[in-house]
Amino acid sequence: MKISTKGRYGLTIMIELARHYGSGPVSLKVIAEQNDLSVHYLEQLAAPLRNAGLIKSIRGAYGGYVLVEEPAKIKAGDIIRVLEGPLILVEGIEKEEPAKQALWLKMTEAVKEVLNTTTLADLTEDQKKDNNEQYMFYI
Repeated sequence: MKISTKGRYGLTIMIELARHYGSGPVSLKVIAEQNDLSVHYLEQLAAPLRNAGLIKSIRGAYGGYVLVEEPAKIKAGDIIRVLEGPLILVEGIEKEEPAKQALWLKMTEAVKEVLNTTTLADLTEDQKKDNNEQYMFYI
């Protein structure tokens, strides 16, 4: 399975909304500018996320998008499944010999396990750690 830009940029949207959770709506324009992405493309990704009940839109001059639930309740797997479809690493494994079938199934289950146990809260914490490690302090 290869995660396309839909999945990658969809995660970007959701991580940004998680970072601002409780602070009001965030516009896709702001997310696009901060991440050097196309607003139009992010709009296309926001629609299925909204239809899946992961985000909601707020209208008005200070409108944008917010998460429907707190970041700790939204799994990366939920987002990827909405934007990419089912998680399948290898198609047509039923035609493979049993040893290879078992390997493909183990790999698929491992990927699902990671995606289904990683929350947006985890991802925002990871991003904070990465940002903190970029700073160098000299005395």
